[in-house]
Amino acid sequence: MTTERVDLAAVLQKTPLLSSLTLPELRLLAARTVRKLYSADELLFSEGEPCSGLHIISRGKVRIFKTSVGGREQVLAVEGPGGSVAELPVFDGGPYPASVVAVEDTEIAFISRRDFQAYCMEHPEVAMKVLAVVGARLRRLVGIIEELSFTTIRQRLVAALLKLAQAEGTKTEQGIEFLLPASHQELANQLGTVRELVSRNLTRLQAEGLLEVNARHIVITNMRGLRSLLENAS
Repeated sequence: MTTERVDLAAVLQKTPLLSSLTLPELRLLAARTVRKLYSADELLFSEGEPCSGLHIISRGKVRIFKTSVGGREQVLAVEGPGGSVAELPVFDGGPYPASVVAVEDTEIAFISRRDFQAYCMEHPEVAMKVLAVVGARLRRLVGIIEELSFTTIRQRLVAALLKLAQAEGTKTEQGIEFLLPASHQELANQLGTVRELVSRNLTRLQAEGLLEVNARHIVITNMRGLRSLLENAS
């Protein structure tokens, strides 16, 4: 993987964790920052490994996930440019609590655990922002637990389709069109299930006249009917 070199201070400045720092402060931190490149599907680190430092995404996307003993994945989050990974173990000294893989060719600004801890001692406002990010991640994890515990696969799939339609859908004569962000397997990982059940439920929704499916291409032909599935369930 080859990419044009980026200004690390500019990357750090766009990161919510570090947005309060002045340019001279950012340049000092950038001097302690290492640029790392990863190809699509390459692991940044695996769950259980000792934490070496903070990873900030300067370009590309990464997927944060956990894997069961049987090999099934549960996606916890997908982070893009400006996002950060492994804030908590940088401070608590524990291993990485989840695995992270590059979704596409990705560039990381890496700050060692020791350097980032020292920097937070010098700049307490950064430590406070770390707490805010960790808190947001905790809320997201609680939401995932609630979904897995109290909703069916069909409900989670419908909710995901509605969210994609709202965020990325295009209105056409046929309905609301959009592309699934990945394969049925990847979608299954995000929903906490297996590919076969995702495919089966998509086929069922199509048979009910709510949408049309062609591989990753989705057309919601009956938005009101799709929404009613969630409303009736609640």
